[in-house]
Amino acid sequence: MGQVLIRNLPDDVVEADRARAKAQGRSPGQALRHAIERAAPDTPKERLAVALWFQRQTPPGLRSDPAEPIREDRGR
Repeated sequence: MGQVLIRNLPDDVVEADRARAKAQGRSPGQALRHAIERAAPDTPKERLAVALWFQRQTPPGLRSDPAEPIREDRGR
């Protein structure tokens, strides 16, 4: 497993991270790992799953062209 060392963090940032970790019932290291993992970009498989979920939320039937109202607006 990789390691990361971050230098020169302001003391107030370190203290805020410690307090946040304590409030979450985690060690500072666990809380920071969790934050970094959440910030990591989704894999292509995860992005596809989200896109398919949104697609399933769209009701079937005719769909309007989203560019049409823009064209109409430009003509005014």
